[in-house]
Amino acid sequence: MLSDRLKDAIRTTYRQLAEALPGFVPRREQNFLVAEIAKTLSGDYERSRRILVAEAGTGIGKSLSYAQGAIPLARLQQKKLIISTATVALQEQLIHKDLPFFLRHSAVPFRFMLVKGRQRYCCEHLLEQAAMGDGGSNLEFAFEQLSTSRPSEDDKSLYKKLWDHYTAGKWDGDRDNWPSPIKDMAWERIAADRHTCNKALTHHQHCPFHRARDKMDESDVLVVNHALLLSDLTMGGGIILPPPDECFYVLDEAHHLPTVARDHGAAFIHLGGSRRWLEKLAQSAGKIGRALPGESLLDAQLKLQDALAAILPDLKATEQWIGQHPQLFGSERQHRFPDGDLPEPLPLLALNLRESSKQALRALDRLQGGVAEALREGDLKRRDAEPLLAEAGFFLQRLENFNQLWELMSREVAPGKTPLARWLSRTEDGQDVLVHASPIEVGYLLEEWLWSKCLGAVLVSATLTALSNFDYFRHQAGLKPHDGTRYLRLRSPFDYDKAELYLPKMRCEPNDPQFTQELIERLPGLLADQQASLVLFSSYRQMNEVAEGLRTHGLTLLVQGEASRSALLTLHRQRCDGGTPSVLLGTGSFSEGLDLPGHYLTNLIITKLPFAVPTSPVEEATAEWIEKRGGNPFLQVTVPEASRKLIQACGRLIRKEADAGRVTILDRRLVTKRYGKPLLDALPPFRRRIE
Repeated sequence: MLSDRLKDAIRTTYRQLAEALPGFVPRREQNFLVAEIAKTLSGDYERSRRILVAEAGTGIGKSLSYAQGAIPLARLQQKKLIISTATVALQEQLIHKDLPFFLRHSAVPFRFMLVKGRQRYCCEHLLEQAAMGDGGSNLEFAFEQLSTSRPSEDDKSLYKKLWDHYTAGKWDGDRDNWPSPIKDMAWERIAADRHTCNKALTHHQHCPFHRARDKMDESDVLVVNHALLLSDLTMGGGIILPPPDECFYVLDEAHHLPTVARDHGAAFIHLGGSRRWLEKLAQSAGKIGRALPGESLLDAQLKLQDALAAILPDLKATEQWIGQHPQLFGSERQHRFPDGDLPEPLPLLALNLRESSKQALRALDRLQGGVAEALREGDLKRRDAEPLLAEAGFFLQRLENFNQLWELMSREVAPGKTPLARWLSRTEDGQDVLVHASPIEVGYLLEEWLWSKCLGAVLVSATLTALSNFDYFRHQAGLKPHDGTRYLRLRSPFDYDKAELYLPKMRCEPNDPQFTQELIERLPGLLADQQASLVLFSSYRQMNEVAEGLRTHGLTLLVQGEASRSALLTLHRQRCDGGTPSVLLGTGSFSEGLDLPGHYLTNLIITKLPFAVPTSPVEEATAEWIEKRGGNPFLQVTVPEASRKLIQACGRLIRKEADAGRVTILDRRLVTKRYGKPLLDALPPFRRRIE
């Protein structure tokens, strides 16, 4: 039950927020969302399953709602609150606007910070060595393995400047806080990584990453992105972030979570590239072993060399088998194994490579630990140990990914269980072959990594339903019916009667070859006398063809890809403010996260339903699996996904309470196909005009 102290904190904060917000309008939907978040996380509904899935429409105020419902609860229970987002834009809004505002008026004080991955910070020691140009430093370690070139004079000048600013306290070692962009190749030489920037080593204890982590321990609310969250969870949790069983979670933009989880569950390697660095590792094993005093780690060195001696022949055998079967690729650059089944002798080779790489990982980890121990005990000088630690760390990272790939390739899937997607691809120059593996469904991983461990979680987004229900998202996220998870769907409080949904008559449907030409003919009339228009396309090719055709009609256009997104939007706003008609043309990425309120958008045109054709190996494998079980991938995946995307696209029009305008959809399948009515009924309640 909600304690009286928590209720008082929420009510007091709400009152103070209401007084501070200009033109504050109490919203029943927001109050209800705050209450449901607090009740769910406190265990009022289900003590063992404190999970809420909430779709909150535009205008409800999601961020202030979960701040009110979750932060006081987490603080009073002395637990961490982790807020995870999918986009940088939302992170910046939380860190620079929403959380500072909430803190000023909160009845419960709290500290918050943005948490970034280790690679966003420099390693103090590596930066010092790079700036000093020490001949015995990591700067001289076999950089042909780490990058395509040695540090240039410009790089060396940059390192000196970075070091000077860092030691003067003018820069904190965060890549994003340096005033100008730092090239990837220059940054990777000084970036922290978990193998070499070890806090257990005294000269790394004050590195920027570790200082940031110390600050994290002092913070109550941690803002992260889904990628960082999943990185931590895939390592077991509690490695980068606090352990899940000590945290409450708010997962904003939660509809992105299953895709990010799938990416983190996948792996790939370059066959030829792996063979080359494994051969170099065999040489390094002897060098590391010789550097260590005594023979305490001779066993680890021998085990590493034995494991590598087993890996390399199997890797070469895999390359040879692929080379003997050129028909796998034909005219394509990739080949997917149907049902994820590997032909002989690949299953045995994959199993061998998994076991050998696991042994190599253990042995190399012991060797690196031995170098660190020798450094701590004074048996190795720092200038001798640092290159060895960097070298071992470089290979450990690659071995971990190598082992993950072969674990996925060799994993046995029980009959009737979801298979893995496994495929090969050629590099663009055709000189190497990549081996890929990915789970098809990741819900069970999210259950294993997060839902079963966390204190509680709120999954929130403006679009979590598809075809007016949560079934599609629930399946993707690994949530089962009747497992105690609560679901809440709150419609936007805005008056959608101010906007019209218009479906004009069209001669052609989108699969007709003449559809593009009809778009060129119809759009000028739909854009006439409109001050602020956005036209959304499902493909770059069709967008560019239509743009070319419209320009022959004398229309002035702002087309995605012809300038940066920010530049296009700035110019669009300038035109709207100056009273000049403006027309933006964009693809799917413009249908989400684009905020053009008021007079910046009054005329939204969607040319085609956002059906995605399964083209990636993972999508193809998913469709294949559904069909094998007697299902229909179009109805089970394609249509629900299109519903979610169509709702997002229509959501670009009404962003504020006073907004009005027209949404035009030029795809007649909404009225001619059986699946059209559910798609139409899932849209916001616009006034409808269907010809």
